[in-house]
Amino acid sequence: MTANPCVLLGQFGQSLWLDYIQRSLITSGALKKMITQDGLKGMTSNPSIFEKAIVESHDYDAAIRKLVNEGKNVDEIYQTLSQQDVQMAADEFRPVYERTDGVDGMVSIEVNPHLAHDTDGTIEEARRLWKEINRPNIFVKVPATLQGLPAIEQLISEGININVTLLFGLGRYKEVAAAFLAGLQRRAERGLPLKNIASVASFFLSRIDVLLDPVLESLIKQGGEKAELAKKLHGRIAIASAKIAYQIYKELFSPEKFKPFFDKGARTQRLLWASTSTKNPAYSDVKFVEALIGPNTVNTVPVETFNKYKDHGKPALTLEQDVDQAFWIFEQLPKVSIAIDKATQQLEDEGVQKFIEPFDKLMDSLKTAVKRHEA
Repeated sequence: MTANPCVLLGQFGQSLWLDYIQRSLITSGALKKMITQDGLKGMTSNPSIFEKAIVESHDYDAAIRKLVNEGKNVDEIYQTLSQQDVQMAADEFRPVYERTDGVDGMVSIEVNPHLAHDTDGTIEEARRLWKEINRPNIFVKVPATLQGLPAIEQLISEGININVTLLFGLGRYKEVAAAFLAGLQRRAERGLPLKNIASVASFFLSRIDVLLDPVLESLIKQGGEKAELAKKLHGRIAIASAKIAYQIYKELFSPEKFKPFFDKGARTQRLLWASTSTKNPAYSDVKFVEALIGPNTVNTVPVETFNKYKDHGKPALTLEQDVDQAFWIFEQLPKVSIAIDKATQQLEDEGVQKFIEPFDKLMDSLKTAVKRHEA
């Protein structure tokens, strides 16, 4: 029996994915090793990850030079590089996909972040990515904005696998799940198969505490009754949010409610924990893995967190521990002047911008590279 904590997570029904992609990780055999030896079951990417991979390494220099010589423009170069990486990674994960009957072995690629508030543009881009990458084990990532909701429904109805990203609020999560279910319903009404459709709802966690901890710390410094309550809430809101989300998931996708879809071979839309690196050094470096282990969930972690969990993780069923405490935490938030819905909307808005900025930086870097190779 293996003692590798990353492998052991699977015994508790959780899939560990890597929130990172880079060509050398794939071509060097390192990714295959993580799959075969560490139980890695999937991979996620986003504009920020691609920006770091392409701009901060020399992995892509030869490929960029070749594409420039072929007369490709900046957008075509980006599309080619990112899609090639996702195709190669998906091929590495294909045995996992086959072994798990399509549950795992997935690789995600995001629509252009500038489309986050453009429903029709998101649908068009997702269709294009799905067709051009041409792998059954990929997710197209669609932001959980208001404009993203109808796109999610439409794309699911077309049989396109969707990773709903930039999800922060519990109210928005219910809307995301409703969009997924509506997409399945529309598909079922047309007599189309549901079996191979996959979707995850990706909750971004650490950013919640990054935003709200300073508010609590300010109250703690002021002293008094609110200070004592603030101490009890400090560093706990993100985990509480995830635990409540899981309870919502269990209700929405209960065997009774989901039975008409189960009977047609459909799978639930799993919850995925994202933004799981620990930002505050005062907290455990595996905080957002250790506290959220439970059945039918995914945790996507950056390389650093993956290595730390592999080194000293302690897998155990934790996701449904202290659920009452999680609800209590949310009940206390108004008492410390935290409007959680307003905070999560702020995080969504900032999250879109945090993907737009590295995407634009990447495009500028590719423009510079094109000029250099054309000179």
